[in-house]
Amino acid sequence: MSQNLKEEKLRSEIQAASLTARGPEGAAEAADQFDERILAALRAAAEKKASDLTVLDLREIASFTDYFLIASGSNKRQVQAIADAVVEQLKARGTRTARVEGYQTAEWVLADYGDFVVHVFDDRARRFYDLERLWREARRIDVTAEQLGAGAAIVSSEASDL
Repeated sequence: MSQNLKEEKLRSEIQAASLTARGPEGAAEAADQFDERILAALRAAAEKKASDLTVLDLREIASFTDYFLIASGSNKRQVQAIADAVVEQLKARGTRTARVEGYQTAEWVLADYGDFVVHVFDDRARRFYDLERLWREARRIDVTAEQLGAGAAIVSSEASDL
């Protein structure tokens, strides 16, 4: 096994241990930081059965945006439906996107809202571009549809725990 693979495996094990040790208190803290626009975008994606909903908190490491919202769809139609739902939900709340890119090919649809960017991938493109690895220094917040619907706490893991 190469050194990089060993480091990645160790990092994921440490993150898993950190999540278990932190419990619901740390998760509730993560949920409190999101404004309604981000929660609305996550709920819209979840309603269209997006998988692997993740938020990367980039505030400490990037100046161009605060958050990446990342979701996956299993095919072109679902990726477009997820992107449409997010854009429509936020537009209904008075928030318009600065731009949308990649909609026609629907491998990776990007919707830029300035202080957060929504990325909707098909499964293959998400594995290939792996934004979670590229931005591994960001705090990662994994979200489930059940958590969004029930108002439960959202689980957070921080790169600083490594």
